[in-house]
Order: sequence, then C-alpha cells, then structure tokens
Amino acid sequence: MIKRSSPVQHRSLLAGALAAIMVSAWTSGGSPDAARSAEVQRGEMAGYLLVSTERVPEEFNAGFSLYAAAWPLLQRYPGHRFQTGLFGTWMHAQYPGKPPANLYSDIEGGLGWWRDTRFPTETPKFIMGGVAVNFTEIANGPAHGRGTWEQPAGLYGVAQLSPWLLFPIDGLNVKQGTCGDLFGYGYLPLPLLSPKAITAGRSIPTGDNCWTLFLNTRTFKGPVCFFTPYFWSHSAVVDPAYAGQLLDARPSEPNKAFQMETQYVPAAVGSDASGAGFARVAPTRFPVNADGRTIVLHRLTCYSKAALWEGVQRWFDGGEPVSGAIDPAGEHVQHVRPEGGSTWRIYAERTPKEERAPMAWTSFATPIAPDPTTYGYEWNAQLVTRIASPAGEMVVLPEYYRLRSDGGKTEWVAASPAEVPLETGLQDVPFARPHEPAPEAYDTPDAADSTWKAPGPAAGPFTAHLGDGSVVTYYWYRFADQPALLNADLTREEREAMQVRVEKLHRSWTKDRDYLAPPTVGTLAELDPAQIVQPPKGLEIGYVPIATRQELAPEAKR
Repeated sequence: MIKRSSPVQHRSLLAGALAAIMVSAWTSGGSPDAARSAEVQRGEMAGYLLVSTERVPEEFNAGFSLYAAAWPLLQRYPGHRFQTGLFGTWMHAQYPGKPPANLYSDIEGGLGWWRDTRFPTETPKFIMGGVAVNFTEIANGPAHGRGTWEQPAGLYGVAQLSPWLLFPIDGLNVKQGTCGDLFGYGYLPLPLLSPKAITAGRSIPTGDNCWTLFLNTRTFKGPVCFFTPYFWSHSAVVDPAYAGQLLDARPSEPNKAFQMETQYVPAAVGSDASGAGFARVAPTRFPVNADGRTIVLHRLTCYSKAALWEGVQRWFDGGEPVSGAIDPAGEHVQHVRPEGGSTWRIYAERTPKEERAPMAWTSFATPIAPDPTTYGYEWNAQLVTRIASPAGEMVVLPEYYRLRSDGGKTEWVAASPAEVPLETGLQDVPFARPHEPAPEAYDTPDAADSTWKAPGPAAGPFTAHLGDGSVVTYYWYRFADQPALLNADLTREEREAMQVRVEKLHRSWTKDRDYLAPPTVGTLAELDPAQIVQPPKGLEIGYVPIATRQELAPEAKR
C-alpha cells in the first residue's frame, strides 16, 4: 500500500522544493519570459492507461495481432527526453507452470516515441522491441538495437523478409499527419528453419520459432521481418540455465496486458503564496470520431498453430501452397470490457515515488467498448477541449491541475486557466519544441571483410527520402546473405534451406491482400510511401532491401 502524505505535508513539500529550485529558463528553446516567471519546478506526467480484457484459452499460444490507433499525442514534439508508447502489449513466453524466476524476456515495442529515436516528429514510429534475458540484448528492427557494431547486443537480431517494404534503421514510419487511423500488426511464428541441438559450438538447443512481424495497413499487408531464433538462444549460450526457456523454443503466453505506457510527458509544478499546489502538462491529445469518441484498440486476437504455421509447414514439406491468410479456425478474438483505469501521475522531478499524486483521469475520461472487440474512451466535454487540427478531429486533455486532498486521498484534479494564480508562474512555461543538436547518422560496418560487404549486396545503393526529414541509403541483398543471417549461427546449408522457403513466399505472398483479418471499425493507417519499394529487375524473388545508413536530409539541416 502506498503511504500518502497529509495535505499539510504536501503543501510543505511543494513549497520547500519550489523554494530550493529556481528555473532560470525552461528549455533551450523556451521564451525569455520564462526566466522572469515565479518559482516553477520541472515536472513530468507518467504512468499507464489500463485495458480490461477477457481471458484467452491457453491453446492459442502461437502469437497475436491487434489494431492500435496511431496519432500525434502531443501538440509539439518536446525533445528527446520524451518517451511514450501508444496502446500495445507485451508478449512473453508461455510455460506449463510458474515462469522461471528472475527472467524477463519478451516482444514489446509498438507505436510510440523513444529517447533514442534520432529523427522524431509528432507522428509516432513503429519498432519491434525484442528483449533478450533481462534486457542484456534488445532488437528493434534490422540493424537497430542495443550495443555497438564492435560489440553488438541485438543489432543483428532481426532479419528482413519482405521484398516490398524497407524498414528504416530509426523505426518504421507511419505517414506524417496520421490521426486516429488503425495500425494493424502482430507476431506469428513461421517455420523458416529447423530446430537444432548445437548452438555456437555448444550443446545448447535453438528452437525453430521465427517470430514474424505481420502488418495490415492501407499501403502494405503481410510479413515484414522476423527475430532470428539465435537472438533468443544466444542468452542460453551465455548462461545454459536459459536453454529452452525463451521464445525461440517456447510458445507465446496468450493472456497479455494491453496498456499505454507513458514514461515521460513534460509538465511543470508550481504553488501559490499559501503553498497550494498547481501543475501544467504539455498539451496532450487524443483523436475522436464523428461521435466525439476515441477508439484506441480493436480486434485483439490470439492464434494457435492451426492459424498459419501448420499450413505453411505442409507447403514447405511439399504440399500445396497456402495464401498466407489466417485460418479463422486457429484464431481467438479477445473481448474487451468497458473498464480500465489509469496510473498517470504528475510530479516534480526527483519527487519520491510514494509522494507522486495521481491524476483524476476518470473525471474526464470514461472507458467504453462500442462493441465486444473495440476499446476506447468517451470524454467529459466540460473538461476537455475538442479541436479541428490539420491531422483531424481531436480532444485536448485538461492542461492545468490543482492538488486536492480529501479524506486522505490526494490527487491532481483538472483546473481552468482562470483558477491557476498567476503567481505560480505556470502560464509562462513554454512547451515548445526545443533546439537540439542535429542527430548523428546511423551507419553500418564498411570494412571489406565485414558481413555487410562479404558476400555483400547484389544491387545499390538506393535512397529513400522519408517524411521524418531523413534519408535512408539501402541495398538489395540476397535473402540468405543479409548480415543478420550471417550473424545468426547458421551454416551455409541452413541459410540456403531458408532461401528456398523464402523464395516460395516471395512468389506467392503479395503485399496487397489480407493476411490478418481486416478491422470492422475505423480506417487503416498508411505507411510513409517512401518505404514501399520495388525490387530491381532480376531481383524480384529471393532478395530483400536492407538499410545501411540513415541521416538527416540536407534540406532539413538548414
């Protein structure tokens, strides 16, 4: 149980902290007027928005998919300290009993903004987010993850599968200006290789789960890339206690948390002459439809191997080709409930966790389930502001709050600007996009003997100019010769066997038909069109685009 301070203690805490910290300027890009404002303390808003769902039968343990709304959460990008996901989930391995102790490993990621995003905009990006044992290695996409090229710790964890979609190093770009459209994605295993008993020369098994990212957007549909099984089993090479315990060999846990994780939204905290606490949060927005409602999640689905794996395996073993469309007999569409809360809290920097007061979320947001497979919110029109932005219809959450204590419960409740005394200085706080140094380019190894050059690409270089202001340089590699697979503890024979299977997929699975079942509400989001590519003549089958560099476009540097 969280120990709560009394109202007097809270006023004392705020007054003491604010007296101790004078903010001379709010951000490097802020207004000079901020330097003349009253005592204001930097703060933040963080926490989770929670979703209530029914349980899923345990046999649906071969992946999941969902549709998540994509939208610009903040009016202005607030700088690289900003980190928040939009609604998504965490897929862990399934175990027959209690999960192993002290083991965290999963697939997370999704739509959002991250501190290490080099080319951010107000529009979210998508990353894959594979987490090896206790975050020792992280793979976010092809050539993107933890570590350096001298000591990679996930940079080779994802292999490209699609010949039609370029995955930028900084993350997959949603079309700029997207506001409330549904981004469909999920992970299902494909039998692209066989399990083996020896890994990195040791008696450590590696499973055959190639957890593959599938997308359903307006401009691209189908499989994109996959986590190499070695990304997971390498942890067991380091510590054999993890052998057979990770996602290369284990099925997926069907019952997952669906939430929106916010690690940092800028805020400010101040007080009046009596010590009463007030706060201001950077303008935070949600998309709304014509009815003024917000839809954030739709069609949460779990799969058994009957959905895709079994048919593909028969095909690879010499049977008839399969279309790649999910077999409904192998899916379970999860129902949602019009329940769910919030752990969003507003607090000044360095405030102890037990003294961080929650935001009175339910005073202006009510969870809804317009149908059993759709989750969202209705809004209190007295407390939120509906706007027509260039991106679309939105509501802006309350920007100002006052600290209220009642019956031992302390929380931030929405306040109108008129209720906030000028002496707090909060009205002078700028939430502008700060001036930050130009981002460094992403580069990949250039040595002649590196796996990027030997055997090397079959065609290129090519460039793609993205809506985030960056330019991606990419080459076409033969699938089996891409760097991720050359660093996945595979023999030449194993890679060539994968090549045969992938060429079958390239011939039969196109980018313009449904694999995941389509949504029954809303509109599908679009990807940045520069990422949709066409293989060069003669390389249509068995070759894939691999980004080797991403940098700020010359015109964006001005």
